[in-house]
Amino acid sequence: MERDYFQKVRGKTITLVAILCGSVFAAGAPLAEPTHGIAMYGAPQLPLDFVSLPYANPAAPKGGAITLANTGSFDSLNPYIQRGNVPWQLRFLTHESLMGRNHDEPFALYGLLAESIEVPEDRSWVAFTLRPEARFSDGSPVTVEDVIWSYETLGTQGHGRYASLWGQIDNIEQTGPRSLRISFNAENRELALLAGMRPILQKAQWQDVDFDNARLADVPIGTGPYVVTDYEAARHVVLTRNPDYWGNDLNFRQGTFNFDEITIDFYGDGDVVLEAFKAGEVSAVREFNAETWASRYDFPGTQSGAVVKTEIKHQKPSGITGFVMNTRRAPFDDWRVREALITAFNFEYINDTLTGGAQPRITSYFSNSPLAMEHGPAKGRVAELLAPFNGKMLPGVMDGYDLPTSDGTLRNRRGLRRALKLLEEAGWTPQDGQLRNANGDAMAFTILLDQSSTQNRAIADLYIQSLTQLGIDVKVDLVDGAQFTARTASYDFDMTYHRRALSLSPGNEQKFYWGSEAADLQGTPNLMGAKDPAIDAMVTAMLTATTQEESIAATRALDRLLTAGRYVVPFWQFTAGRIAHVAQMKHPEMIPIYGDGPEYMPQFWWWEE
Repeated sequence: MERDYFQKVRGKTITLVAILCGSVFAAGAPLAEPTHGIAMYGAPQLPLDFVSLPYANPAAPKGGAITLANTGSFDSLNPYIQRGNVPWQLRFLTHESLMGRNHDEPFALYGLLAESIEVPEDRSWVAFTLRPEARFSDGSPVTVEDVIWSYETLGTQGHGRYASLWGQIDNIEQTGPRSLRISFNAENRELALLAGMRPILQKAQWQDVDFDNARLADVPIGTGPYVVTDYEAARHVVLTRNPDYWGNDLNFRQGTFNFDEITIDFYGDGDVVLEAFKAGEVSAVREFNAETWASRYDFPGTQSGAVVKTEIKHQKPSGITGFVMNTRRAPFDDWRVREALITAFNFEYINDTLTGGAQPRITSYFSNSPLAMEHGPAKGRVAELLAPFNGKMLPGVMDGYDLPTSDGTLRNRRGLRRALKLLEEAGWTPQDGQLRNANGDAMAFTILLDQSSTQNRAIADLYIQSLTQLGIDVKVDLVDGAQFTARTASYDFDMTYHRRALSLSPGNEQKFYWGSEAADLQGTPNLMGAKDPAIDAMVTAMLTATTQEESIAATRALDRLLTAGRYVVPFWQFTAGRIAHVAQMKHPEMIPIYGDGPEYMPQFWWWEE
């Protein structure tokens, strides 16, 4: 159903001040009222007495055991530190935050570990009151001390994704037995929401343990519905639903986390996963290739009805998927070289070969949504936001930029001619069959790939055919999952695969994705090394916007800068989630606007014989 979804470090001061009877803040502080939820703009959709999230089935039965499959391996069960390769599902199954997200609204949160949230009109601070019943999986209560410790530890020792918020926190103070207040040092309306989404860990567990260098056996204790009950490094993890989970009766949790047991098995690559699924060893798989979906899922299980193919549409931005170029290194620091490499990518032929042409191309970072840049020259508020940077932006930002297209043939002569012309403008000319610069150096680089991704290898092989015709020496460097994670985190690559999903409510995370500060901070998703004052300014405009219209204009301006920045050779969009699963796995009829995602399956599915 269509919806109008825009309507609908350690230097921080941390004090513990227990006030038994009410919180009295500094004189002159803006008045605010506690509430059960908060939205980025306006009021949240769900009332205080909502029964369940709108896309959950509160009558879903509990029970059943499923097996999911990951490719690669793991050497850590702590998703909150920089080191190690972790099963990605853990963050969504074992730990919780003060607030929980409704994925049927662009950005709205409702009380989870916290029973209420309070903010002033300018959102310069946020206050939370914990639920008295909130418990860790070992039965111990969640305290304000746990919350404050979690924020500081994650912000100073944890994964890089947590550093940005911590850098914008001025003060955290306990204001009552179950309440705390966080004050910010930056003008950013989203910070109050982001503060509600940090995972809460148990302070006592880490008193005599080095958090940053945790062993595999140091599994973080969480408050979530599942606990890790068994594992074998690089092979499998077993999560069991906690029957004493503190939130069993909470409205936000009705109809969720219904499976008694979830096993995550690890396989060498996607082809092996598919064969394991066909053999009945895996309960459900997500398929990202339309051609494979159409051609390789016609087997006895689907023919008999034992296996069901479910497609789940969504209304979220395309994000960016493709081969990202590391602009910290030559020759990728020259936009003309990047444009040439994008032009040489024979998308139409590759898409037809690998997906049957069924998946549309990504045309910008926010394509497939109202946040996408509009075709043609910048105008209106978008042009006004970009105007201060006139003369300092790459060609196409103000005038409009469209991705180059090929003629759809294997040779793509027109595209290669244009690519060669751009390379010559950048100082690279063909010499004895090789592309060389004025110093006689040959253009050569490697494409770093995870060896478990057979599709990305197939894309690279077809791409290299075109690059070789230009006289560029390109090789593929295949590494295991752990090496891939370590090398991308330290930006040790020339070109590599990059997937960055984006939401209908972009905000503070954009600094982490492509902000100038993130470019030099290891472990951030700014793999391209973007350092552009105009990008930073558009992110700031987005974060300080007080209306949806202003936020949309800033996002569209940002989209222009990123797309015309020519940082990524884009692939195709994933306009629908494709899940093949055993028939006993069911899901609600109503689909959230965000569609499928890490918090949809298995969280809202159930087992029914």
